[in-house]
Amino acid sequence: MTGGVPRIDQSIKIGSAEEMKHMEEVSRLFHGSGGEHQKLVSKAHVDITATREEHPWEMVMDKKHFKLWRRPIQGTHLYQYRVFGTYTDVTPRQFFNVQLDTEYRKKWDSLVIKLDVIERDLSTGSEVVHWVTHFPYPMYSRDYVYVRRYNVDQENNLMVLVSRAVDHPGVPEDPEFVRVRTYESQMVIRPHKTFDENGFDYLLTYSDNPQTVFPRYCVSWMVSSGMPDFLEKLHTAALKAKRMEIEVRDYISAKPMESGSSGEGKASMPGAEHKNEDTHSPAQLEYA
Repeated sequence: MTGGVPRIDQSIKIGSAEEMKHMEEVSRLFHGSGGEHQKLVSKAHVDITATREEHPWEMVMDKKHFKLWRRPIQGTHLYQYRVFGTYTDVTPRQFFNVQLDTEYRKKWDSLVIKLDVIERDLSTGSEVVHWVTHFPYPMYSRDYVYVRRYNVDQENNLMVLVSRAVDHPGVPEDPEFVRVRTYESQMVIRPHKTFDENGFDYLLTYSDNPQTVFPRYCVSWMVSSGMPDFLEKLHTAALKAKRMEIEVRDYISAKPMESGSSGEGKASMPGAEHKNEDTHSPAQLEYA
């Protein structure tokens, strides 16, 4: 497997916490009214620029429960997107678990064609996932192969989930779908109180290259409308799981093992379609 996911080390968690705090401040700026609101818009637009070399973030959607920004990715025709939102009627644990549970997602996300964990590193909890999803007509469906890793920081009251596209010998390209080779996502969740009490803020930073011939504004429109739709479906699924007591795997309690063994910590996931399983070793999982 080539590619990998960055370690969720202390620097990433500290940076995530600082970003969360900054986005909360920016969000409050947009809660102003009248002239005050207008004066603060340009300031917020500049404030969430990471460095001088990067383009400033542009707000493209301002809703009650979330705000969506985008900025051009240098040297490409693509955008990076950032969503900051808040929910008060579901717990952070429920929201976190529902987005990680691939089996449950097959039930609530109608766009999913295929969603399977291909390989898992038991020592770190990292997983390689194959995801095939419908795209708006007349485009072909897309498929993603990505590695994801999560961390629950009890001390700093943070949850972090990072994903990145990778190549995997067990999932060759299918001519029926368009393989997306550039994909990165980072979700940070900060509870208002605890992991098991209602209320949290989240910050999602996302980019991918859907490899379409459509103009950039068309792709931007699809992402700008599709991402909020997905987040609302995710929220609804978390509420449904809570109210109907649907069994969802608890990823917070299922902590990765502390064993330092590298040979025994990786496992392939069985599946009828994994025809090439015998051509690669679990040890090929290279998590950086």
